[in-house]
Amino acid sequence: MSQSEQQRQRAGSQPLFVLSEDSERTTGEDAQSANIQAGRAVAESVRTTLGPNGMDKMLVSDAGDVVVTNDGKTILEEMDIEHPAAEMLVEVAEGQAEDVGDGTTTAVALAGQLLDQTESLFDDDIHPTTITRGYREALEVAQKTIDELTLDTELDDTLLQQVAQTSMTSGGVGGLTPETLGNLVVEAVNAVHTDDGIDRESLTVEAQPGRVASASRLVDGIVGDFDTAGVHEPRAIEDVSVSILDTDLESPEADIDAEYQFDSTDQFTAAVQAEEQQLQSYADDIAAAGADAVFTTGNIAETTAGALLQHGITPFENIDSSTVTAIATATGASQVARVSELTEADLGSADTVSTESFDGEELTFVEGGDGDPAATLFIRGGTEHALNEVERAVNSGIDAVTAAIESEAVVPGGAAVEIAIAGAVREAASRYEGREQLAVEAFADAVEAIPRTLATNAGADPIDALVELRAANTDGIAGLLGSDAVVGDPVAQGIVDPASVKSEAIASAAETATMISRIDDVISASWRTRHLKMRGFSGEICVFWREESFNAVQQKCQHSKSDTQDQQGRVIVAELSPLVAAGRGDHSLSLESSTFTAASCSAATSAGLASSVSFCTSTRRNG
Repeated sequence: MSQSEQQRQRAGSQPLFVLSEDSERTTGEDAQSANIQAGRAVAESVRTTLGPNGMDKMLVSDAGDVVVTNDGKTILEEMDIEHPAAEMLVEVAEGQAEDVGDGTTTAVALAGQLLDQTESLFDDDIHPTTITRGYREALEVAQKTIDELTLDTELDDTLLQQVAQTSMTSGGVGGLTPETLGNLVVEAVNAVHTDDGIDRESLTVEAQPGRVASASRLVDGIVGDFDTAGVHEPRAIEDVSVSILDTDLESPEADIDAEYQFDSTDQFTAAVQAEEQQLQSYADDIAAAGADAVFTTGNIAETTAGALLQHGITPFENIDSSTVTAIATATGASQVARVSELTEADLGSADTVSTESFDGEELTFVEGGDGDPAATLFIRGGTEHALNEVERAVNSGIDAVTAAIESEAVVPGGAAVEIAIAGAVREAASRYEGREQLAVEAFADAVEAIPRTLATNAGADPIDALVELRAANTDGIAGLLGSDAVVGDPVAQGIVDPASVKSEAIASAAETATMISRIDDVISASWRTRHLKMRGFSGEICVFWREESFNAVQQKCQHSKSDTQDQQGRVIVAELSPLVAAGRGDHSLSLESSTFTAASCSAATSAGLASSVSFCTSTRRNG
């Protein structure tokens, strides 16, 4: 036997440690079960919000801020989720919202149901690869079914209004009727719909509490909270030439501290007059260009503001760059960095620029610009909490209408698509042999959870509703309608969804479920290592239990208050909560500022005062 072979044989007889002792590893069924349970928990948190009868969630932050909503994306964003598998379902909602804007709750709920079916398949000893193949085959059948259910009808404003109303029924609409709000949504989308498509960024929603909801309207332009310099009461101007500046209209500040010495009052007066002339020149240059209103990202001095008003120019200051860009785009104005370079060619135009006061807050309306289309849905009424929910519902409606126009396809709502998909997938399952057939059938069971959830949220019996829905779909298309979840024709009732929303939801849910099901090994650093790494500590960590005081460790060990690092590396002493020692999950650490030598830490460990934890990383950050 060669020397190298002997070395390999000796090495093979000894255990090889690859991971740090602080790392945690979960494998096999334990890893699969933990991931599935985490994903299902996230899906369950939003499942009860699904549909027109969905319940609301109250989310309270550490600062005491309260959000009441049944919007799935908002709920998941506000939740503090740490589990990596659960984060994957949050990404499903984020991807759904980014791609089509609607259907986030459906996507997450469906992913949770697929994971539930996956766990049952695991119990039957079906391999993840077989499950993945079955889900993919079922997904192809589902996508074909969606295409077959696409309505063969013209996508006119009436149908788009129905799309908007269907999307917004799951959220509050305040004192507005769904029909009124649906009309406003379609009108708003049409306002920014050109031959090049829909510019979603040019359509915004501004919600303002107060007055009746019927005061809501579509603004042909930009609405914002702009600071008016020197103007102390609401005003309105018409046929406005608009100038956009990206600079301050005040005396420039020196880059260095400087003192000026005057030998006479005449010199001081001359300096003041020179500064006033410079401020006056700003207004003169803007007036010479022919502007009626000026919007700037910087500050406007009182002298300049007064001079502008004398010229009949309304000044607005401290506007953020994104809003200035929106105003420039809507009015056709060019952004200018220097006042002296402003010319008539740089001006844009608007039909009206007006300020209105709403409960002590002034809003500015820039309407009828000659630039690219821009629109704002100005929503009124209700309390602030209720109005925030209306704003979320309106944004969902806008996204749904946009998705319908871009895909040029809508399908029946009320879970008619899901029940049709389940039937088609079950019929297709007979074409597969072996255990893959079970995975295909499980996919159908998962999809049917959507109509079951709609029935449950409406207070109906889910089994009876599902049986009746299956029977009704043998002769045509049927869904669950209204607050009572009765079975009927959703198209006749104006309940329709964009086809792209359904297609994206079922595809992203299936992709995430198969991805999670194929994870059989989870490797992570221990909470102690993660906690200390985030704080950038280096060297050896000496951890002691809270039952032992820090003073006891100090008395037992030779401790140094020096903040310099010795040759052996820094040793940080950390206090560990007794709840962690008891395995109860309190992950808090109290890090002491004092440092110990490596020998001191060993002494504390030997004395039973501390538990030594080896830990190394780059450097310790200040603070």
